[in-house]
Amino acid sequence: MEILLFVIGLIFAYLLGSIPSAVWIGKALFGKDVREHGSGNPGATNTFRVLGKKAGVIVMLSDIIKGLLATTLVGFMMQSGYYPETNVILYKLIFGVTAVIGHIFPLFLNFKGGKGVATLLGMMVGIHWEIALICVVVFVVTLLITKYVSLSSIIATLSFPSMLLLLPRFQSTEPVLILFGFFLFVVVLWTHHKNIKRLLTGNENKSYLIKRKK
Repeated sequence: MEILLFVIGLIFAYLLGSIPSAVWIGKALFGKDVREHGSGNPGATNTFRVLGKKAGVIVMLSDIIKGLLATTLVGFMMQSGYYPETNVILYKLIFGVTAVIGHIFPLFLNFKGGKGVATLLGMMVGIHWEIALICVVVFVVTLLITKYVSLSSIIATLSFPSMLLLLPRFQSTEPVLILFGFFLFVVVLWTHHKNIKRLLTGNENKSYLIKRKK
C-alpha cells in the first residue's frame, strides 16, 4: 500500500508541475499564447516580457505554488499516516524534483515546457524557507546588477546548496539535501544552456526591474 501511495503521489506531483500556467493564463486572461511571442518559452520570464508585470506575477506565483504544493503533500501524507515519518527530506526532494520535471517536460504541452526556476523556488520554500528567501534576495540583487534573468537564476540556484554546505547556521545533517541542491543546479544549467551561450556571446536579453528613464 505504501508503494502504491508513493507512486500515486509522484504522478500527482508530476501532473501538478505539468500545469502550463503561462500558456493557460495567457490564453484565458489575455488572449495570447506566450509560445508565439518573445523567446517562445512558456515560463514566467517570457510572460513578463510578452504580457507585462501583472500577468508575469500571476504566472510566477502559480509556478511557485506548484513546487510548494508538491513538497507540502509529503507532510500531509505523513501526518495522515500514509507515509512513514522517516526520511521526510528525501521524500520532499523526490516530490519537489518530480514537480520541477513536470514543469520542464509537461504532459499538457507535448513535453516542451519552461525552465523550472519558479517551481524550483516553491520546492525550496517547502523544504527550507529561510534559505529560499535568501535565494530570492540573491536573485534580485544579481538581476539589479547584471540585468540578466538567466544569470540571476543560475547564481541563486547555486547559492542554495552552497549555504547548506558553508554557512554554520544552515549546515545540514542531511547530505542528500546538499547533493540534490547541486543536482538541481546542474539541471538549471542544462535548461539555461541557450541562455549561457547568449551570455558568452553578449546577445542575452536584458530585463529591468526598475525601468530606465527615457
